[in-house]
Amino acid sequence: MEIEGHCCGENREQKKRYPTLAEERQLWRAGFARVAGLDEAGRGALAGPVVAGAVILPANTRRVGLWAEVQDSKLLSPPRREELSVRIQEQAAAWSLGQASAAEIDALGIAPATRLAMRRAVQALSPSPDHLLLDWVQLKSVNLPQRSFTKGDLHIVSIAAASILAKVHRDRLLCQLHERFPAYGFHSHKGYAARSHLAAIEKLGPCPAHRRSFSPLRKDETLFDRPA
Repeated sequence: MEIEGHCCGENREQKKRYPTLAEERQLWRAGFARVAGLDEAGRGALAGPVVAGAVILPANTRRVGLWAEVQDSKLLSPPRREELSVRIQEQAAAWSLGQASAAEIDALGIAPATRLAMRRAVQALSPSPDHLLLDWVQLKSVNLPQRSFTKGDLHIVSIAAASILAKVHRDRLLCQLHERFPAYGFHSHKGYAARSHLAAIEKLGPCPAHRRSFSPLRKDETLFDRPA
């Protein structure tokens, strides 16, 4: 039984929390068979890459099974994200990941680096998409029809699915960074500005994984002179 289209006061919270296929359906009806949702993870972190996910749902799919369970990655526990990530990869028509490194973020700025990661994700999709649905970003350099949405990961299934893939992949990358730089605790805070992370930066200075253009690294120039 399809879940989309709750009525009256029934589960207003579900309306707020669960994305729908309304945008994808409109595009499928218009003849776009390969609609890709894109989202990023790690845009606000102090360390590590920004990662973009891209997901093409099977055309004319219904919001049942997996696609009724997909939500914005921020609303899911880590084990639930891991589970859904595996299932998305198994059931999507196509999926891909792209990323931009901390060095690229410092060189380009976070917004251009985010677009770079998304372009890489689009280029990695096979088959190629014929329309894009994006969270926040506009990819003007990509010659495809596209729509950008504020909080698209909350409202659009394909974008929410992309957010899960991006978050799971980035979390794994930060756990790998923890193995290289264990003093910073990347496995716990994933590069964000947790108190323990800020204390480690203050004590040790930045490591090669840090974004030196970001505050507070940008403000304290003495940090750059300390050995990593």
